[in-house]
Amino acid sequence: MLGIIKYANPEWLWALLVLVPMIAYYVFRTRQGGATLQISTTDGFRQTRKGVKYYLRHLPFVLRCVAVALLIVAMARPQSVEIQTNVTTEGIDIVLAVDISSSMLARDFDPDRISAAKEVASNFIVDRPNDRIGLVVFAGESFTQSPLTTDKASLLNLLQQVKSGIIEDGTAIGNGLATAVNRLKESDAVSKVIILLTDGVNNRGQVAPLTAADIASTFGIRVYTIGVGTQGKAPYPAIDMWGNVTYVPMEVEIDEEVLTEIADKTGGAYFRATDKQKLEAIYEQINTMEKSKIDEEHLTRYPECFMSFALIGLLLLLTEFLLRNFWLRQIP
Repeated sequence: MLGIIKYANPEWLWALLVLVPMIAYYVFRTRQGGATLQISTTDGFRQTRKGVKYYLRHLPFVLRCVAVALLIVAMARPQSVEIQTNVTTEGIDIVLAVDISSSMLARDFDPDRISAAKEVASNFIVDRPNDRIGLVVFAGESFTQSPLTTDKASLLNLLQQVKSGIIEDGTAIGNGLATAVNRLKESDAVSKVIILLTDGVNNRGQVAPLTAADIASTFGIRVYTIGVGTQGKAPYPAIDMWGNVTYVPMEVEIDEEVLTEIADKTGGAYFRATDKQKLEAIYEQINTMEKSKIDEEHLTRYPECFMSFALIGLLLLLTEFLLRNFWLRQIP
């Protein structure tokens, strides 16, 4: 990348002031006139049509001034600034494992748990442009919504399509974690992370949560667990006898002991989010803890540019000499 020109010897630029007396002397001499010839009247000369040479009579002096200025600039040694930047990015592979069971429709978050989780996760994805991120969802079973990808637009689109009810209901935390581990086990990233978000207790699935945690630890995967749900009771959706949706207050049950043990086994951490603001703060904390490595190496060079100024200046001096002594030659 080329930058602004700098000068190795900027003190030479003061010599440009020599143009001031040069111009002043030329103006003074022009007004004084050159050789004189006494004639009775100039009326005949006033009617004479002026030629091209008349209008170009000052051109040699202009060329001389420009040439002097260019030679002085050349003496100041102008240099272009060439900056080369090499960026090495060492990203992190992250899988978001999100609970989409019916309990995630509880209204203790605004507007509900699953909508808040999707919004906060979207912001987290946007904030990590250098990482590969995948998405796993689980309820009574689990599946991969998106493999690891750097295509954040597609990932965000797939995240928005996630909703409760698309798979069998329940809470298979172990299956969800195992599926996420399966997406990361072949990864060659230096750092591999799972963020597991749930609002319940494991009650379905073929894989026990702690067994999945042991597998994650074997592959060097850190697991951050998040329990979502207010303290006490929360309004859960229910269908009444007439088929209408009503909200019934139910006790919030989160297996914090298991979630904490999963995090401890894998070198991660457990967080409890009781509202959307705390959930945002948790993701921000994880974002800070898991930083991608970006190395930037700057190389600055200063190629010399004086030669072009000097050559143009000398060419203008030669042109001025030829014009003054041949085509635009004047009587002294």
